[in-house]
Amino acid sequence: MRAVVLEEFAGPLEVREIERPTPGEGQVLVRVRASGVNPLDTKIRAGRAAHARVRPPAVLGMDLAGQVVETGAGVSGFTPGDEMYGLTGGVGDLQGSLAQFAAVDARLLARKPATLSMREAAALPLAVITAWEGLVDRAGVRAGQKVLVHGGAGGVGSVAVQIAAARGAEVFATASAARTPLVRQLGAVPIDYTSVPVERYVAEHTGGAGFDIVFDTVGGPVLDASFEAVRTYTGHVVSALGWGTHALAPLSFRAATYSGIFTLLPMLTGQGREHHGEILREAAALVDEGKLRPLLDGTRYTLADVADAHRSVESGTADGKVVVDVEP
Repeated sequence: MRAVVLEEFAGPLEVREIERPTPGEGQVLVRVRASGVNPLDTKIRAGRAAHARVRPPAVLGMDLAGQVVETGAGVSGFTPGDEMYGLTGGVGDLQGSLAQFAAVDARLLARKPATLSMREAAALPLAVITAWEGLVDRAGVRAGQKVLVHGGAGGVGSVAVQIAAARGAEVFATASAARTPLVRQLGAVPIDYTSVPVERYVAEHTGGAGFDIVFDTVGGPVLDASFEAVRTYTGHVVSALGWGTHALAPLSFRAATYSGIFTLLPMLTGQGREHHGEILREAAALVDEGKLRPLLDGTRYTLADVADAHRSVESGTADGKVVVDVEP
C-alpha cells in the first residue's frame, strides 16, 4: 500500500510503498479515505512532541475516516463496508492514517455521522474527543451554566462552543476581531481578546461573578487569564494546553478547581479506549441532529501533498481544519 513515511524527525514526508497491515485480535482493517491534520502532527514530525512518543520511521496522522475492509478476531458490531471515523494512530507505536489502509483498535472507532462526507468526518475526532473530555467528563457542563471558551474559532474551540451550546449552556468565546462573526454563528457570544481585558468581560458577562466553566484551548498566558475569569467556589478551569509556568494563587483565591486533558492517553497506554468510541458515537448523534459541524479548510490535498498540508497548518493560513484525501 502507499503511505507517507517520516524517516527522521524534521526530515521530509515521503510517499512509499509499505506492507499492508493485517488486523489482529480486536482490530479492524480500515481503507482510509481521509486523514485530518492537526497542529500536533506538525510538532511530531519536527521532533517537538516527546509526549507523543513516536519513533521513526513512522506513518503519521491521527484522525481518519474510511470504510471497514476486514475485522480481526474478537471484533463484533462492525462489518465490511461500514463507514467509520476515529482518532486511531500516529502516536506511540500505532500506525497513522496517512496510508491507504490502517489496522486499528476497534474500540477507538465509531460509525461516521451519516450527514458528513469522509473529509468532514476526518476533521472531527481529535477536536471532538478533546472538547468532550474537558467539558463533559471533567467539568460536567450543563444547562444554566455560563461557559467561556478561549480560542473559540480554532479547531478544538469551535467544537467546544458547539458541544457546550448543545448541552444547554450559555456560551462565550474569545477570538480575534476578524473571527467574531464565526464565533457568533457557532452559537457563542464573541469576545475580542485583543481589545477587551479579562476583568472587563468578566464584569460585563457575569456581573463580576466569573464563568462556571473556562475552557482554555490556547495555553500560556491564556491559562493565567482563565484562573482570573472563573467563578468563585464552584468554578472549573479546564485546559488542553498546560505548558509553561503558572501561578495558582488566582485560582486558589477563588477556591475554584482545575483539570488537564491528555487526549492521547488511551492510545499510548491502551487504557480507556472504549470511551473514545463512546464519545465519537455521541458526537455523531449531535452532528446528525444539526447541532455540531466541523470547520473545514477548502484546499484539497493528496498523499503527495502532505508536506504542503503541514505547512498550511504551521503557518496558520488554513481557514479551518486541513484534511488530506487519501483515497477519494
